[in-house]
Amino acid sequence: MKIEEYGLEKLADPLLGWFKEHARVLPWREDATPYRVWVSEIMLQQTRVEAVKPYFERFIKALPDIKSLAFCSEEQLLKLWEGLGYYNRVRNMQAAAKTVMEEYGGRLPAYYDKLLKLKGIGRYTAGAIASIAYGIPVPAVDGNVLRVISRAAADGRDIMKQSVRANMEKQLAGIIPKDNAGSFNQALMELGATVCLPNGEPKCTQCPWKDLCIAKRDGLIGSIPVKSKSAKRRIENRTVFLICDGDRVLLRKRPERGLLAGMYEFPNEEGYFSQKEAVLYAKKYQLLPLKVERLTDAKHIFSHVEWHMRGYLIRVEALEDGEKRLLFAGASDFKEKYPMPSAFAAYAECLNIFLGKKREPV
Repeated sequence: MKIEEYGLEKLADPLLGWFKEHARVLPWREDATPYRVWVSEIMLQQTRVEAVKPYFERFIKALPDIKSLAFCSEEQLLKLWEGLGYYNRVRNMQAAAKTVMEEYGGRLPAYYDKLLKLKGIGRYTAGAIASIAYGIPVPAVDGNVLRVISRAAADGRDIMKQSVRANMEKQLAGIIPKDNAGSFNQALMELGATVCLPNGEPKCTQCPWKDLCIAKRDGLIGSIPVKSKSAKRRIENRTVFLICDGDRVLLRKRPERGLLAGMYEFPNEEGYFSQKEAVLYAKKYQLLPLKVERLTDAKHIFSHVEWHMRGYLIRVEALEDGEKRLLFAGASDFKEKYPMPSAFAAYAECLNIFLGKKREPV
């Protein structure tokens, strides 16, 4: 059945009643200003709520408003985002914040169409800000919403298709309570996050729609929503070099464009190096290796590529005082100064270096 044939209007009242009783207490809900809603929604993309909480609180404490976001340094910005991944998202937030300062006097516009024009704000995020912070009755359709509505109506269309998402936005726009848009959108998200879970494991007995859900009635929970498979990730073998001078380790900065742009990293190269090749690699930096130790292999998954990593700890002869040609950093530098992606967390742990919490899988 298509959702337009199902009649979504019957879902609103039981959903809002359920949300009133079961809404989680979340830091961005306590004071749902446009800025706080915006920051939380960008952080929550691809990351679980419990993982986001400490990042959100740290970010808001350091950058409490749009002005501070617009004018903070890139290194501070990336350090605050460290561990969440998808660093272009926070760069886009800063670009949007600068636009807001220049064109809207430092306040996010209270118009859905104008929000959409800001860098990094798509239809879902614009809908969330507009409805939650400003009470504007527009839909905010994310993966949770696609799932719960598809199941309720037993709609077997592929939710990865833009036409399906657009149709769902259109249908929801017709039933959003004009005086309670924010709660309605949050309730849909909450239902998908806490009850109508993915992978065939929903808590149907706790669902406010248990008597209205056609997928449950017809035994289709395991097959809906229909979601076409994304392209298979590319596997990339890499060797990571922890080159240490005493209690300091060699770092380098990644290029300003591309994957993990502008972040700091341990030197690493594509392909698997032997121990002998690792020694030669350290010598390319004009360093004298004293000891080489093979480290445990590690893996990190990005959206489109997997890094399968081999690591070496290489102790080198102490450098002269005042040596400036290479960047060696101590543990405290990692904690306060140099933003490093969690892709290297396993190797940082070998040095007892704090990198921030790893991003949890979706």
